[in-house]
Amino acid sequence: MTMGNATAAAIAGSSALLRIETVGAVLTVGLNRPAKRNALNDGIVLAIQDCFSSLPDGIGAVVIHGIGDHFSSGLDLSELTEHDATDGLRHSQMWHRVFDRIQYSRVPVIAALKGAVIGGGLELACAAHIRVAEPSAYFALPEGQRGIFVGGGGSVRLPRLIGVARMTDMMLTGRVYSATEGASYGFAQYLTEDGNAFAKAMELATRVANNAPLTNFAVLQALPMIAEANPQTGLLMESLMATVAQSDKEAKLRIRAFLDRKTAKVKPA
Repeated sequence: MTMGNATAAAIAGSSALLRIETVGAVLTVGLNRPAKRNALNDGIVLAIQDCFSSLPDGIGAVVIHGIGDHFSSGLDLSELTEHDATDGLRHSQMWHRVFDRIQYSRVPVIAALKGAVIGGGLELACAAHIRVAEPSAYFALPEGQRGIFVGGGGSVRLPRLIGVARMTDMMLTGRVYSATEGASYGFAQYLTEDGNAFAKAMELATRVANNAPLTNFAVLQALPMIAEANPQTGLLMESLMATVAQSDKEAKLRIRAFLDRKTAKVKPA
C-alpha cells in the first residue's frame, strides 16, 4: 500500500478499499465501499491493519471517514454465512487486533461521522480517540435483531462511552440514536453543521498534530491505564508520566516560549 504525498492523491485509484491521502501532518483514511454504505468486509479491515501498522514518521494525526453518504453500516453480513464457531472466534479476534491498532496508535485518531454509524461501524468509531458527528449521523446496534452479538470490541469500548444500560437498550430493542442525542450521550464529542464533520475533524487533527509528541503519547497510552487503575497506582503512574513529559526537550522549549510570551495564553473560544 503506497501512501501519497499530494493533498488529493488517493492510493490505487477509486477502486481501493481505502482512500488514503496526506494533508500536511495529517493522514486521512477513507472507507471506500460507498455502494455498500462502507460495510466492513475482511478486506477493508485488513487494509486498516496494514495502514496503521506502517504510519509514516511525519504523520501526527489520522482522520478516519467514510466515502459517500455514510461512515459505515457495519459488518458485511455476507461474510458470516459460512462461518462455523471456530471461524467466528477467529474473525472476532482479528477485528480486535485491528481496532487495537487504532486505539493504541502512536498518534491521535479522529473519526468523522455521517449517515450510518451502526454495528461494526460504531465499534470502529469507538476505537478512535475523538469522534465528530454531523446531523445526518445515526447510531445503532442491530445485532439483537440479526441474531448475532457485537464482535469488534463494542462490548468493551462502547459502555465506557455511554454506559452499559444504554448499550443494553440498543441491542435489545434496536433503538437508534440521532446525532444530536449521540453528542449528548457520549457517542461523539463534537456535533457540527451539515456536511462539516470531515472539515472539523481535519481542523482538530491539525491542532493535535502540533502537540508535543510525548504529550500525545501520554494521553493516548497512559491516561486510559491511569483511569482504569486503583487510585494510588493511578496517582503514581501520573507522577511518573508527568516527570517524563516535562523533562523532554520539546516540553522545555515550549515552556520557555510561553514564559517569553511567544505563545498565546489560553482564552475562551
